[in-house]
Amino acid sequence: MGEDLRPFVDWDWCAENAGKFVLADTRWYLDGSSGKDAYDSGHLPGAVFMDLDQWLSGPASPEAGRNPLPDPNVFAEGMRRAGINDSDTVVAYDDAGGVIAARLVWMLRSTGHNAAILNGGMAAYQGELTTQAPSPRMGDFSAQAWPAHLLADISEASSATYLRVDARNRDRFDGLQDPVDPRPGHIPGAVNVPCRGNLDSTGHLIPELQVRANFELAGVLSAEGVVSYCGSGVTACHNLLAMEHVGMGHGRLFVGGWSQYSRAQEMPEATLTPGL
Repeated sequence: MGEDLRPFVDWDWCAENAGKFVLADTRWYLDGSSGKDAYDSGHLPGAVFMDLDQWLSGPASPEAGRNPLPDPNVFAEGMRRAGINDSDTVVAYDDAGGVIAARLVWMLRSTGHNAAILNGGMAAYQGELTTQAPSPRMGDFSAQAWPAHLLADISEASSATYLRVDARNRDRFDGLQDPVDPRPGHIPGAVNVPCRGNLDSTGHLIPELQVRANFELAGVLSAEGVVSYCGSGVTACHNLLAMEHVGMGHGRLFVGGWSQYSRAQEMPEATLTPGL
């Protein structure tokens, strides 16, 4: 365990390193259901709850999207309240195979901290859940600026200079439906690699060769030059971490995603469905 920690770890790794990392529950739902209520109803023993809306996102706006990155001081406060220190390793999980937990893990790894997704999420744990929440002592996590070299803005996400990779499900990419944004479709020129395609039916990461093949089929041979986006910069992190995990390097995150782009009226959308 250390600086070479990969972006995904199995439960066996967690068992072998018990007491050497902080376990974080990051459940969050696009339909507005409460992740905290889900946590309170039962979570992995010892896990702290990290509220995506409160600590992992800034205020929503048409200019920044639904889940922009928070002020670094807000993020640091959330980490400290969870008892997390600068030196701690964090393993994050959800009940969606890690596509939500990826947001916290990307935020931590991008600022130089050890963090990983629990491969398989809650389903990887075979023991009894608990309703007892830990009462951690205040941590010493410090604020750091978000790394500009790992981020892309809307002009870069709109530029053919970069390979834009959309992590949303195919129906949203194709413009068949969009439950939360004003316009359906995707950024013109983008390719679709649904992040949930990185997972098998149990929510575990598929074999590394298959992960690579999914990206290569979309023309992505390396993460260098890639701008990853989704609806609002959450599940796009899963694609970035999956590429890093299989040795494809580091891409950039367009945090505003489709929630920002689709509200910029001067920006054209693309769809693959006639009449949309």
